[in-house]
Amino acid sequence: MSAKFGPGGNSDSFRALGYRSTLDAPEFVKRMGIDAYEYEAGNGLAASGEMLLEIGKRAKAAGVAMSYHTPYFISLSGVVEETRLKSIEYIRQSIEAARLLGANIIVVHSGSCAKISRDEAMRLAEDTLARTLSEVDTHGIKIGLEAMGKKNQLGTLDEVIELCRLSEELAPVIDFGHLNARDCGNVFASADDYLLVFDKIERLLSPEAANSLHCHFSKIEWTEKGERRHLTFDDTTFGPAYEPFALALAKCGYSPTVICESAGTQAEDARLMKEKYWEYLNDQAK
Repeated sequence: MSAKFGPGGNSDSFRALGYRSTLDAPEFVKRMGIDAYEYEAGNGLAASGEMLLEIGKRAKAAGVAMSYHTPYFISLSGVVEETRLKSIEYIRQSIEAARLLGANIIVVHSGSCAKISRDEAMRLAEDTLARTLSEVDTHGIKIGLEAMGKKNQLGTLDEVIELCRLSEELAPVIDFGHLNARDCGNVFASADDYLLVFDKIERLLSPEAANSLHCHFSKIEWTEKGERRHLTFDDTTFGPAYEPFALALAKCGYSPTVICESAGTQAEDARLMKEKYWEYLNDQAK
């Protein structure tokens, strides 16, 4: 198996090419020569169950791997218990939406520690996840915990791994742009830097967790507080660069899914990553 690449949501070119409904997203993704798609429900789910089921059928027919990004208002570490408990229901709804889409993972933001210590935020997030796993049938769909880009958010690589050790039903979602931004651009300079992430996940979680890793990738502008905004691959000031990342994937032999979250060019930039990845794979085969 090989890595898969695709966009998070619909790029600007989606409508420019005449598409109007996310029902057409699988056809668009296949037309672009890529093979994954993340359904974005960050602001809440508006689509009906019938629509999600139809998208899932079309994705399966097109050979497009599906994932689902949950609402941003989920709060694993919220200090108000009522808010945290509501998050369990939102995760339940997200699991059902992912099931209809044929997705194998939902992506959840790890939480905030803006008003409390990181230790307390981790304790609350662990409690929320434990309650979720005891109350929600995941139907075999992974609850993915995302590495975050702002320093006042939970979601360092180590924090994500620690949370995922609670259960095999949890999986890391590594956003390389976020990790780079939260450390002010000092993380990923070479293919080996990316490989260290895969190695750590394999050692501390499992070989399967590394092999099937769900990833996000984009160039992100950062400040001293971390992530500021997503950019496109045309940007030459901020990183991380996608070429060393593609080389790392070709070297490691794993089969991750890589969702590109560039600002408006996510489909095109996903295709650039896929093309570079296959270029490196073919070079290694010679």
